[in-house]
Amino acid sequence: MSPSDANSERKSIAVIGLGSIGGVVAGLLGATGRYDIVACVRRPIEKLTVERAEGTIKIPITALTDPMQAKPADWVLLCTKAQDTAASAVWLQRLCGTSTRVASLQNGIGHVDRLRPLVGQATVVPAIVYYNGERLAPDRVRYRRTGEHDFCVADDTDGQAFAGLFDGTSLVTSLSSDFKTLAWRKLLLNAAANPISALTMQRNQVFRRDDIQAVCRALLDEAIAVARADGARLPADEAEQAMGRLLGVPADAGSSMYFDRMAGRPLEIDALTGAVVAAGERYEIATPLNRMLLTLARAAREVRVGE
Repeated sequence: MSPSDANSERKSIAVIGLGSIGGVVAGLLGATGRYDIVACVRRPIEKLTVERAEGTIKIPITALTDPMQAKPADWVLLCTKAQDTAASAVWLQRLCGTSTRVASLQNGIGHVDRLRPLVGQATVVPAIVYYNGERLAPDRVRYRRTGEHDFCVADDTDGQAFAGLFDGTSLVTSLSSDFKTLAWRKLLLNAAANPISALTMQRNQVFRRDDIQAVCRALLDEAIAVARADGARLPADEAEQAMGRLLGVPADAGSSMYFDRMAGRPLEIDALTGAVVAAGERYEIATPLNRMLLTLARAAREVRVGE
């Protein structure tokens, strides 16, 4: 039995990217004391703090800045932005063995196709992330739950193993027999919320505006048509359900693209709105509003805030 399947053995977990998503999982998994965790980062840190409603967690953390220091792990949690996947290839090469599972905690769709060329014989486990994370400093993040669960994975052996990693933490994983529909459902929300918050440079309070809600619904209508063509099973009122989920997020929370725009970092627009537009082209479905938003966001990412 491999280490990744033996619950009685201590597992090794490598977290690539210690931002808003990776910082939360590294901190909460590290707090259990059950795992040997290494963070694969650009700058060294010695501790990690996670702010949450239940109380703040502070743990020591082993951080690697050189991929040549890395060894094969039982689990690799890829928490970078989708556009940084290629840059993670050298880490993945060092961390992946034949029994390694690589969980993709990235936005968008097509996780397996994106990672398969980079992970050798390792197994890719796509995961949908629902919680709201905010990177406050290189060694400090904030976690806020936005729904009944924090992750969703396919209800298979690999998904169940992923869910088991978080036993005893406050992170809740849902198992689904229709992962494609849920992946598209998350993409719909991201493709509407992220670029609008980034372009307006406002947190979620911007979605309390009636005119912004009308824009979101129009964007969602286009994207839903594409999702259904791709096999997602979405109900007739999917747009209204999506708006309900969006408005359920606290007004002072911010999207990942909003934080990236304010910090002058690259925008993840191609993995979100770009994925909708690209799928629309494949299925010959017009997406003029999403295409316009994609163009505007691509132009915006070329200018740093304040310039």
